[in-house]
Amino acid sequence: MEAKAIAKGLRIAPRKARLVIDLIRGKSVEEADKILKNINKEAARLSHKVLTSAVANAENNLHLDKANLYVKEAYVNEGQTMKRMKFGSRGHVDPIKKRTSHITIVVSERN
Repeated sequence: MEAKAIAKGLRIAPRKARLVIDLIRGKSVEEADKILKNINKEAARLSHKVLTSAVANAENNLHLDKANLYVKEAYVNEGQTMKRMKFGSRGHVDPIKKRTSHITIVVSERN
């Protein structure tokens, strides 16, 4: 049995979020929780919310024990890119790409 949580359209670049997600993949839920609480990055705060939601889904919907859960899958996909323009000197325009992310965490029970 596995429970999943997805956060879509988060205003952080996927490249930055993947650095944090790679640290918790395959770890137990308690260990992943401690890792995310001690990292001083915005991606860690967003990933912690998704992990908490996945654990809550497992406990409430599937009646699994939190002590036996581990992070089975954790990945970041690229979301929609907001395109903006920055005006420079002498009339030229530079494009700015504000990237978004979809964070997915799947927790499962260890056998």
